[in-house]
Formats: sequence, C-alpha cells, structure tokens
Amino acid sequence: LERSRRTGVVFPLQKLARYLAPGADTARFRLFQPGLAALQRAEALFRSGRDHAIDYVSSAVRMDHAPPPALPEVCFIGRSNVGKSSLIRALFSLSPEVEVRVSKTPGHTKKMNFFKVGKYFTLVDMPGYGYRAPQDFVEMVEAYLQERHNLKRTFLLVDGVVGLQKTDHIAVEMLEEFGIPYVMVLTKIDRASRGLLLKNVLEIQEFVKEKTQGCFPQLFLVSSLEFSGVHLLRCFVAHVTGNLPTVEAS
Repeated sequence: LERSRRTGVVFPLQKLARYLAPGADTARFRLFQPGLAALQRAEALFRSGRDHAIDYVSSAVRMDHAPPPALPEVCFIGRSNVGKSSLIRALFSLSPEVEVRVSKTPGHTKKMNFFKVGKYFTLVDMPGYGYRAPQDFVEMVEAYLQERHNLKRTFLLVDGVVGLQKTDHIAVEMLEEFGIPYVMVLTKIDRASRGLLLKNVLEIQEFVKEKTQGCFPQLFLVSSLEFSGVHLLRCFVAHVTGNLPTVEAS
C-alpha cells in the first residue's frame, strides 16, 4: 500500500489527527507507535501454525469454571451490539479455524469465552452489558476483574458513532474502582463521518484526561469491516502481554 493509505489502515487515529486545528496537541494521538518489526511480530502471534495453536478453550459463567490463570490475559468488554465479537473475529482473521460466534441478537453473549493464543496469552470475550444484559452480569464481571490476577489489560469497547454512553460510564467506574488498567477502543469507525468521529475522539480524550486514572491516554480506532486499526490493536495486545521485547518508534 502507498504510505498515506497504509497509515490510514494501520494508524487510523493518526490519519484523523491531520484534521485537527493548527497547533492542536497531537501527543495523545501517537503514544503507541510501533515500527514494522513489532507489527510483524504481532501478526505472527495471531497466525496459528503447527507449533502455535490458537484455540477457543472454554466458556464460563462463574469464576470457578474459568480455566487456570496460567498465561498473561486480556479481556474485551463493551455494550451489547458494540461489535465486540466481530472485532475479536477480525483480530483472529489470520487463523480462520478459530470460531468466534457473532450473535445476531444483541446481548446474546452471556458467558466469558476464553481463547488461548499458543503459549503466549489468553484473550477473553466478556458478556455485553446494557441492552438485555443478563442480571448477573455485574457479579460475573466484578468477580473476574477482582480475582483474575493474570489480567494485564482490559479493552473497553465504545461505539465510535454514538460515543460514550451512560452504561459505558458505569463500566469505567468499575474499572477505576478496582484499579484495573484499561484502554478504550472505538469501534465501527467506518460508519461515522470524519467530523463526527473527530468530535467523539476529542470528547473521549478529554474525558480520559480529566476523569480517569487507569485508562491509557491513547484511544484505539477500529473497523472490523475494513480492518482499519486491527494491526495496531494486535500489536498493543502483544505489547501488554509481554510478547514484544521492545516497541520501537517508527
């Protein structure tokens, strides 16, 4: 791909930064800026092979059903219908044999689904909250966040079209209360106009700066449909699970 298109696919937030007012602070648009070697290492982690199996492990409704916490772990949470399962399927697209069920019914994911990426880390798809979420959602997620000592980062998914909603604030409060390091991921960016997306990004950045302690200051923008931002998110997952020796700036 030519350089400008490549930047848009790999670093969609940086592409958006071009439309800021002159002199605007762009530091939070480029905090995590891995080079090609790191991106390639992350791609290799998400590509299954003979000696590197990527598998759905199990599902759990309670912590005593969860697999042993042997590996570094990341979890993905978000409102129902935010596109969480679609994003996880995009992350695992290099290993098409991995089955990530994408529900046609919002709020259908009612279990924690565990995926093991070789001997390197585990990725957990958490139940969606909000619309028709199961009543025991809070108890399940609270128990997971408090007890899962191998959890390295929580990825909080926010709809890029509508921005932060009331239910998202509840999730943020829970993560802040438990002192869990997390990062916000804006989904469905292909459905938002550039102006709307920039407005939502700036508002959420300001919220993160003023109201949070545990949130990584850079947002991650993704489109599961166009694969924008997926490569960078894979790289960040590899980074926070300790599977990138160094993240060099490019």
